[in-house]
Amino acid sequence: MSDGLIPGTNLPNKKFDGMFSTFEPLIKATNGLTLSQVCAITGLESSTIQNWVKRHFVARPIKKKYHERQLARILLISSLRDSMKIESIGELMRMVNGSTDDESDDIISEDKMYDYFCKISMSVKDNDVSMNDISALVEDTLSDYNAPSENAKKRLCDALTVMVLAYISSVYKQRAEQMLNSIREDVK
Repeated sequence: MSDGLIPGTNLPNKKFDGMFSTFEPLIKATNGLTLSQVCAITGLESSTIQNWVKRHFVARPIKKKYHERQLARILLISSLRDSMKIESIGELMRMVNGSTDDESDDIISEDKMYDYFCKISMSVKDNDVSMNDISALVEDTLSDYNAPSENAKKRLCDALTVMVLAYISSVYKQRAEQMLNSIREDVK
């Protein structure tokens, strides 16, 4: 299910796998992205991103630069914020990877989680999607995941399922709003 953009950005979607690899060369070449660059990629206001950092939903930038970990988290939050409360998104992210300031408790890298999320979201067919379809896509996508602990894979499966359901609902919400606007124009 795609609205034609890379989830969480205002950039056109050109491929399905390894979506985060689109950003890695830029991050490496510039030794991190500035806040204005992150805003240009995501379409978010700088105050929104700074608020997420202040509230510990995103790790602090390093020397005013956003690296892979921060950008992936921002993209995930941006993808989900139309259908979930920011506090719920933060809680979900903490359930997967703990504190934003401590990578030692992570069960997956943020950029890999974003890639899994994109792969599953882009694989969902526009019509007739069921929970079984989504569960099968999540399981298939995580077939190469090496869990660091016994319950990590289940936790990641559950979190990705929540993320995909939220993303699908936001895409449908956008479509409904577009249709409503079209009806408004027809009535005028």
